[in-house]
Amino acid sequence: MTTINTLTSAPVAPLLDRLFAEAADARPSADPAVATMGTDERERLMRSKTEYLDLYGQLKNLALPVSRQTGILLYMLARSSGAKTIVEFGTSFGISTIHLASALRDNGGGHLLTTEFEPSKLVRARDNLAEAGLLDLVEIRQGDALQTLADELPESIDLLLLDGAKAIYSEILALVEKHLAPGALIFADNVDYCPDYLEIVRSPAQGYMSLPFDEDVELSVRLG
Repeated sequence: MTTINTLTSAPVAPLLDRLFAEAADARPSADPAVATMGTDERERLMRSKTEYLDLYGQLKNLALPVSRQTGILLYMLARSSGAKTIVEFGTSFGISTIHLASALRDNGGGHLLTTEFEPSKLVRARDNLAEAGLLDLVEIRQGDALQTLADELPESIDLLLLDGAKAIYSEILALVEKHLAPGALIFADNVDYCPDYLEIVRSPAQGYMSLPFDEDVELSVRLG
């Protein structure tokens, strides 16, 4: 019996090798927008619920990817849960999208809705997904996620990835919450910037069970 693993096969595996290498070479400190932004200002913008578009507009040339380990974990979570419908907040260059879409392919198909406000990043993400042979599984929406995820969501969502503007995780969760299937997984990166989100998902009274791990990553499940 041959085990299907799109993630470790061509064209996905060599593409991810290249994308991770390019991301590693494009050091944030070498980007002019980052170099001129002080640490305090960057921290302030990361926590702002109103100025996040300005911050990520300045970071448009950076992939800001998940780590290799996180990407593999996302694939494993989607595969083991048999996910068919996934929503992703924060496409960037599509590295995490490729991991999740690979899991959908190996699950027999599905639908991945991803959203990114920076148009130039979506062009690159679309090209990368096409090169990976996964574009047919992905719906890409361009714009502020507070608008792009406000309506026309899948009726039932099996997995939610939060890796966009950190300060608005709780607002994004509120938009998709009623669509989360019982047992749906919510994976949030860099959660330290959104304490109000953590307050929600760490409360069984609000319908979640949650576990922090790997510094500032949070994995939560929507209780039935």
